[in-house]
Amino acid sequence: MRELVGVSWPFWVPDARQTEVWLDLQVTLTASPELKPPGPSPGQARGISSPRAMSSQPGRQEGLGVAAHLSPDHGARPHSSSLTVPGAQGRDCFEQYTFPVLHGAEVHPVALPLGPGGCSSVPPRSPEVMLTQDRYTVQRLPFSVVSEEDLAVFECIVPGQVITDPEELAASNVDWLRTVRGCSKVLLRPRTSTEVSRILRHCHERNLAVNPQGGNTGMVGGSVPVFDEVILSTALMNQVISFHSVSGILVCQAGCVLEELSQYVQERDFIMPLDLGAKGSCHIGGNVATNAGGLRLLRYGSLHGTVLGLEVVLADGTVLDCLTSLRKDNTGYDLKQLFIGSEGTLGVITAVSILCPPRPKAVNVAFLGCPGFAEVLQTFSSCKGMLGEILSAFEFMDAECMKLVGQHLHLACPVQESPFYVLVETSGSSTVHDAEKLGCFLERSLGSGLVTDGTVATDQRKVQMLWALRERITEALSCDGYVYKYDLSLPVEQLYDLVTDLRTRLGPCAKHVVGYGHLGDGNLHLNVTAEAFSAGLLGALEPYVYAWTAGRRGSVSAEHGLGFKKKGVLGYSKPPAAVQLMQQLKGLLDPKGILNPYKTLPAQD
Repeated sequence: MRELVGVSWPFWVPDARQTEVWLDLQVTLTASPELKPPGPSPGQARGISSPRAMSSQPGRQEGLGVAAHLSPDHGARPHSSSLTVPGAQGRDCFEQYTFPVLHGAEVHPVALPLGPGGCSSVPPRSPEVMLTQDRYTVQRLPFSVVSEEDLAVFECIVPGQVITDPEELAASNVDWLRTVRGCSKVLLRPRTSTEVSRILRHCHERNLAVNPQGGNTGMVGGSVPVFDEVILSTALMNQVISFHSVSGILVCQAGCVLEELSQYVQERDFIMPLDLGAKGSCHIGGNVATNAGGLRLLRYGSLHGTVLGLEVVLADGTVLDCLTSLRKDNTGYDLKQLFIGSEGTLGVITAVSILCPPRPKAVNVAFLGCPGFAEVLQTFSSCKGMLGEILSAFEFMDAECMKLVGQHLHLACPVQESPFYVLVETSGSSTVHDAEKLGCFLERSLGSGLVTDGTVATDQRKVQMLWALRERITEALSCDGYVYKYDLSLPVEQLYDLVTDLRTRLGPCAKHVVGYGHLGDGNLHLNVTAEAFSAGLLGALEPYVYAWTAGRRGSVSAEHGLGFKKKGVLGYSKPPAAVQLMQQLKGLLDPKGILNPYKTLPAQD
């Protein structure tokens, strides 16, 4: 092995705002002797440049091509990180190299195919995602095609915010997981609900399909076009309208980024009732449209309870102003509930009124090892009984998750090796009171054998380190190969049975079958990894996973929604009469079907 220092590599990355940029990174590469190295390039990493400036530069040498997904932390500073890539000759060996990235960034590496001699030309961009219309069996509905006259109308409505440049449109046409891709020719960026209303009124008259889009962090293909739908982005609708410091009620536009809202209310001694791994990019409107769950649902409930009011623009341009800030309003039908979780198929959410809880004065996190899943369940029961009013999160993960986090992300497990791990968070108003209650719980759990080892964190830095072991599992899985992802709700006593079942069913066909998630609300994240996509493996998983879930009266989507990918499995969780009523509601509110077509509901015969 030998070390090559000062090699310049270009990486294509979508940034947190979903635009394409290039990073030219200074790396230290440890290479196999038989690997022909690229020529060194002097100088430091040049940071973010424009795609044109970085693509196909003359004289660039050949080398390993690696695509990385980087979510930069705003106001970040350089530090050294590492990434694992395939070794020479494309064999199943791996080489390690380090490079400066942005502090707080998350890197999701995807190895590109290697050419002869283990090297390939660095591509001008990451591998292109196959068009949805080519990959899946789906037929375009008889919508109109955007014309020059339409573009002129849009320009009058949102001057300077009509995007038609293919390079700028590329990221908005591809989902976050890079598994589906549309071919929209226009993206609109309104700033107000009035502009959204005028856009939808025109699209309704012209029979133009519309794809509402927030932060584009969805997992089921619901936020990107299937064909050439007009993309209506809420990115510029990012203003806080009001915040009441007594009631904790926040009113804001739909395009506000969740993390920025969290910072806003924290400065006022409140927190958002929602916390997600994608909080640095996702929009509150998209969160509401998908009824996102996240890490705080155990304590604060779902968005169906914390959202007090909505402003929604209907398909024909009608503005439905139900943006109340009242906690009690028992007048007629609660119309906002129709749009929470409707995934943009019934209307475009333009503003949200949401109840924010007071910021906890004391936060404690315990990370524990358990000898079996039965002990995990008993620990949860004990948690609820002893910690009650201060319990804010109860997450679990299996040993395979921890091994992958250690192998790919080099995060050390703080407790002795165990078959299962749980993360318990308490949030309260008294440091002494909460610490005493947590201490009693841990003493009893260790004494009874429910827990074999544990550690507790109270300061913010250590709390974040423990949470990283849970939150970065998705990242570790993406490093392990192709990932088949399932988001399920099941009775808690049966939550892990499916993982055990699938390990037996799939055998050596899968690299890893792992289970983790929000035990407190019965949400299992089931992930299966393989070296590459396999139609045979997919056939062994589907519809078996959905039928297994339905047999336990579970839900095929706990918090990610249905989108495009899972619309066909709605029947596993809802009876025909319920599906028919949903279709009737869709027909009533969007008679032409222009809002987010091909999503959420199965196609009607």
